[in-house]
Amino acid sequence: MIEIRNVTMAYDRAPVVKDVSFDLPDCGITALIGPNGAGKSTLLSGIGRLHPLVEGEVVVDGKSVADWKPDELAKTMAILRQENHLSVRLTVAELVMLGRHPHNHGRATKQDEEMVAEALRSVSMLSMADRFLDELSGGQRQRAFIAMTLAQDAKYLLLDEPLSALDLRHSRDMMRHLSSVCFEKNLSVVIVIHDINTAAAYADRLIAMKHGEVVADGTPVEVLRPNVLEDIFDVEVNVGEVGGRPFAMPVA
Repeated sequence: MIEIRNVTMAYDRAPVVKDVSFDLPDCGITALIGPNGAGKSTLLSGIGRLHPLVEGEVVVDGKSVADWKPDELAKTMAILRQENHLSVRLTVAELVMLGRHPHNHGRATKQDEEMVAEALRSVSMLSMADRFLDELSGGQRQRAFIAMTLAQDAKYLLLDEPLSALDLRHSRDMMRHLSSVCFEKNLSVVIVIHDINTAAAYADRLIAMKHGEVVADGTPVEVLRPNVLEDIFDVEVNVGEVGGRPFAMPVA
């Protein structure tokens, strides 16, 4: 379990996450939703120890995240940032192999190669393993970075806008894969996402943020209600149902 306890975070002393507390389970998909600037990505970075906390604490499996050794934390928690910059030219396979570094420290084994291949296969990128990243489209690069995160074989996956460059089919395929991974490997996935209908279709739990605070927390049915969404996004919405899941549309 990941416990977020009274976490406050800031940029230039201006709080962007304000006294946030909730627990993340050991299994399932949790989606962080909310308007731009709500603090979702900042909070995710704080959970993953990529951004300092002003106040509060993040506890991973009973131990403060600040007390974990880097390699041990990387074996337990994998994080995909919204923006990824590389200073070297890598092939897709070389990038994904970086996800195995906490396990092999740069000395790849046959098992590492098999896990890289499986991660690439899961995002339909195995045939592009030898392509250089700068030869790919934005969506293909995003899938390669997601494969790197999957290859890390961590218990918790923190994904910041992983669908941002993906088309409709690949977004669907990615969410289907994440759902199956959660079930088969008993993983916990936390995803920052702006598409609330995709979140509602695949997530077990929605946590909505606004102005740095949690304003709603529950199942898709509990959160995707007109009065709740109107309070979160400041827009009038209609809510229906598709395939047994709630579906929201702004009023034209």
